[in-house]
Amino acid sequence: MSKKKPVVALAAALLAVAPISAHADAAKDVQIAGRALTFLENGPTGKAVLGVVFDPSKPASVAEKNAVIAAIGGGLNTGALTLTAKPVEAGAVSGVSGVAALYVTTGVNAGPVGAAAKAKKIITIGSDASCAASGACVMSVSADPKVEIIVNRGAAAAVGAVFKSAFRMMIREV
Repeated sequence: MSKKKPVVALAAALLAVAPISAHADAAKDVQIAGRALTFLENGPTGKAVLGVVFDPSKPASVAEKNAVIAAIGGGLNTGALTLTAKPVEAGAVSGVSGVAALYVTTGVNAGPVGAAAKAKKIITIGSDASCAASGACVMSVSADPKVEIIVNRGAAAAVGAVFKSAFRMMIREV
């Protein structure tokens, strides 16, 4: 019975931040991503920086970066974690430091970003399911049309990410 309580609490929290809507919402996606980070074994707590990876040559990527940074504002509280945001150009991921995770925006060539992040043991989160399906991202999150979290087992293992069992019951692993 005690194992069901965290699962029910997570489901309620995710549904509260991500009601069914007609279009994708970066603010809701980043709330789900932040909450998912709290389910990492030995994951970040307190204040943590989320690097928002974007391609300056792709308007959709820049727009999503701006939306994510606006959603986080001066700090996004998700349980024991408060996220702040830092923009990171896709070509600069290999030199990034001081981030707990990287949020990969739509339109970024995720392959090189994922490889650079794996080399640095940084978790990558994308809003596009294909990022996790390909292994370029550890996880993908989406609130539209319903909450969906996909975790790539191989990518997670490559960066040393281990998720708590209560979380693993609510996600799809590939």
